[in-house]
Amino acid sequence: MEWDSDSEESTGGGDDERFMFGGDGVGAVPFPVVEELRPCGFVVTDALELDHPIIYCNPVFEMVTGYRAEEVIGRNCRFLQCRGPFAKRRHHMVDSVVIAEMRRCLQAGAEFQGEVLNFRKDGSPLMNRLRMTPIYGDDETITHVIAIQFFSEANVDLGPLPGLSAKEASRITDRIHSSLTSSQDIQAAGRTYNHGMCGLFQLSDEVLALKILSLLTPRDIAAVSSVCRRLYELTKNEHLWKMVCQNAWDSETTRVLETVPGAKRLGWGMLARELTTLEAAAWGKLTVGGAVEPSRCNFSACAVGNRVVLFGGEGVNMQPMNDTFVLDLNSSHPEWQYVEVSSPPPGRWGHTLSCMNGSNLVVFGGCGTQGLLNDVFVLDLDATHPTWREISGLAPPLPRSWHSSCTLDGTKLVVSGGCADSGVLLSDTFLLDLSMEKPIWREIPAAWTPPSRLGHTLSVYGGRKILMFGGLAKSGPHRFRSSDVYTMDLSEEEPCWRCVTGNVMPGAANPGGVAPPPRLDHVAVSLPGGRILIFGGSVAGLHSASQLYLLDPTEDKPTWRILNVPGCPPRFAWGHSTCVVGGTRAIVLGGQTGEDWMLTDLYELSLTSSMT
Repeated sequence: MEWDSDSEESTGGGDDERFMFGGDGVGAVPFPVVEELRPCGFVVTDALELDHPIIYCNPVFEMVTGYRAEEVIGRNCRFLQCRGPFAKRRHHMVDSVVIAEMRRCLQAGAEFQGEVLNFRKDGSPLMNRLRMTPIYGDDETITHVIAIQFFSEANVDLGPLPGLSAKEASRITDRIHSSLTSSQDIQAAGRTYNHGMCGLFQLSDEVLALKILSLLTPRDIAAVSSVCRRLYELTKNEHLWKMVCQNAWDSETTRVLETVPGAKRLGWGMLARELTTLEAAAWGKLTVGGAVEPSRCNFSACAVGNRVVLFGGEGVNMQPMNDTFVLDLNSSHPEWQYVEVSSPPPGRWGHTLSCMNGSNLVVFGGCGTQGLLNDVFVLDLDATHPTWREISGLAPPLPRSWHSSCTLDGTKLVVSGGCADSGVLLSDTFLLDLSMEKPIWREIPAAWTPPSRLGHTLSVYGGRKILMFGGLAKSGPHRFRSSDVYTMDLSEEEPCWRCVTGNVMPGAANPGGVAPPPRLDHVAVSLPGGRILIFGGSVAGLHSASQLYLLDPTEDKPTWRILNVPGCPPRFAWGHSTCVVGGTRAIVLGGQTGEDWMLTDLYELSLTSSMT
């Protein structure tokens, strides 16, 4: 579907607002419409026909653009890039880079998201925040493309069209601004649209739900629900919301969410809403039983389903430890329990502990009695007799501590940076595929790497993309706390690091929004949908370590946002002592009093309501 060519010849021409159907809240759409309560255009094109003609547009599209349905049915949408119905070429102010990306996505059968300058029928400009989603048939052929459009006033002054007086231009502008800011029911436009013109609405409810709606994002489903009564009724179905969540967040995330007490009572629609908007997020304190003895610091923890697992740490007189403890938060009275395991790894601190493939734990590196380590051990926590097993990976990276790690696809361990012998900071990135019979460490080559660092975080988003944030980074002969953000897509044939935002490093871009103060040993929480939540750590200056910052690296222009959450946050939060349980709760293992960690007083950042 070419919404992007220069010619028209071939076609003949800030804060979330709640959106509720019904004043009493009964049958309300369980989701806020994207960012502002403004009209949402909805267009469907036929991908099997030449030039992707429009087969349906909703009344919002008609009202905002000024084009009636009978004027656009059968045409390609590129006419919106022309100033007025008589213009034959795309306006020169329409961003050609965006148009090229739109064309690339359509040719590749990929989803497109971006902002593009459009024009109403009277020639006045408007910005179109557009998402185009291809819809596949049974034979995996693209049959339709759905376009969801959020219109806003364009901050450009093009002057009136030739032959249009200033008075007429002003009157038109006032009318359009009124239509964009009006919150009246869309039927106030004075006409009822005949949905029989659109083949989409001749499909059964089952086909609409399984083949089209289930492929959209939670936010898009909320927007689509406002198109007409039939789609509104379809989007209230819990089975549809579950499929939407599976496609948007992946099956593993939804599998974990199903095990959380209270998830069924809350419902998938409300889960999608609260995990996307974070409107129900709150801090709380959780007191648990049992004890982690002897006392320690510099341990590492991770989540296995709804259990928190703690391994190793630094005991009295810098004694490396190698014991394992589990806290089951599904229990009515959670308490720490020592786990009897066979063949434990050598004691260590400054290591990383990760969960992969359900109940398997993997430990890498750290500092032990004999110095720095680069070994790998795996434990199946659910085995009848849990036993640590060393993985002898070939060509291992340098021994290190205070590095960062994450897991991909439930089988791959990624290790980045850290501190080697003599305090040398590292900038390398290695991958180990534990599904192989004889795993081999593979360094991920890159033409350019971020500055060497320790105490940073690695987070996974979008399946196989990783995000690096912060740490103590090298800059010439000096070392500074950092607030840099770098990303890498490991699905590419030649993965490379990309700078998203930066602070003090050469060549870094200006950060969007209010960036977190530079820090190391902080917490990075991966949320459903790819967003990253940052807090805690060792923060420069007098800034609060408990302030939450949110970044969505999937946006065209990622922007930091401050997230204000009610409740009592912890005074301290250290990355290796924090984990996400059940996909809905970030558990901070106590606060630090002097050199002691209070492991029976936990702090919980709950991302949803009524889950206990």
